[in-house]
Amino acid sequence: MKKIINNPGHVVQEAIEGYMCAFKDSITKVENVNGIIRKDLKEKVAIVSGGGSGHEPLFLGFVGEGLADGVAIGNVFAAPTPNTVQHVAKAVNRGKGVLFVYGNYAGDVLNFDMASELLEFDDIQTKTVLVTDDVASAPAERKGDRRGIAGDVFVLKIAGAASEKGWSLDEVTRVTQKAADQTFSIGVATAPGTIPGETEPPFVLGDDEIEFGMGIHGEPGLKRTKLMSADELTDELAEKLLEESNIQPGDEVAVYVNGLGSTTLLELLIVNRRVAQLLNKKKIDIYDMDVNSYCTTQEMGGFSITLLKLDVELKELYDAPASAPYYKKTQKIREGVK
Repeated sequence: MKKIINNPGHVVQEAIEGYMCAFKDSITKVENVNGIIRKDLKEKVAIVSGGGSGHEPLFLGFVGEGLADGVAIGNVFAAPTPNTVQHVAKAVNRGKGVLFVYGNYAGDVLNFDMASELLEFDDIQTKTVLVTDDVASAPAERKGDRRGIAGDVFVLKIAGAASEKGWSLDEVTRVTQKAADQTFSIGVATAPGTIPGETEPPFVLGDDEIEFGMGIHGEPGLKRTKLMSADELTDELAEKLLEESNIQPGDEVAVYVNGLGSTTLLELLIVNRRVAQLLNKKKIDIYDMDVNSYCTTQEMGGFSITLLKLDVELKELYDAPASAPYYKKTQKIREGVK
C-alpha cells in the first residue's frame, strides 16, 4: 500500500502545513491545535465544522465565505479532540454564537458536545446540526441515527449562506436543520481506501465485487454483489434513494455525484448522466447538479449520490455565493428566485 508520506504519525500536521503554504492569504491556523479559520471573519454567527482527516478536501478545503468559518481536524478517520474544537470555536466567535455542523459519528458527537460544555464557561453559545444523510445506515424512522457522508457539502453550504445574511443563531440553526432533514445520500464502494501507516486496508472486496451502502470509513453496507454496468448500478442506487427520501414528481432537487477518491471524473459524469435521465423520467425537477470529489476516503473506489430537496428559502441560500479553496459558487439569479 504505497503512500507518499514521511512519518505516518506526522501526516495530518504536515498536510496542514502544506495547505497553509498554498492558501495563507485567506486562512490561518489556530495556535497549538489542528484547526483552520478564515482570515476575514465577520460579525455574524460563526459556522464550525470538522471531523477526521482523510476525507479531503473536506473539511479544511471548505473554510471561506459562505461556508465554514473554521474547522477542527482530527487524525485520519478520527474525531478532532474537544480541545481542538473548543479553540477553533473561540477563535471564530464574534459574539453572535457558534453553530457546529458535522457528520453524525459517535466520536465526533462526543467531542463536539464536550467542547460545547467547555465553551459555556466562556459564555459562548453553541448549537449543533448533525448531518444524517446516509439512507443505507438506518431506516427512515431512525433518521437521527444515520451517518453523515457527502451531504455535508449541501448542509454546510446552506449554513454558511444563512450566516452570511446576518441571521440570528436560532434562525441559522433552523434553516440548517431543515437542509439536513431534506438531504439524502447513498453510495457504493468498489475498492478500499488505505490509512497512512497501516499495512492492511480496513476491508477487502473481490476483483468483481462491490458493496452497496458502505460508509466512508468502511462501515458495512446493505449488500455485496457483482460489479454491474454504470446504468444498472446508478438505477439501483437512485431507486433506493428516492424510496427513502420520499421525493415526489414535481419536487425540485439539487444533485451531487461525489467520487470517493479513486473513481475518475469520466466515470462520475457517466453516473451523473444516468441520474439526470432517471429524475427527468420521474418528473422530478433538477434545479442544479454538481459532479466532483469533495468527500473522499483516501483512494477508495466508488461514488455516492446526494439529493437535496429544495423549497424557495433553501434555493435562495443554495444560490448564494461561496468561496473557499476547494468549493466556489458564484451568485446565480434564476427565474422565480429573488
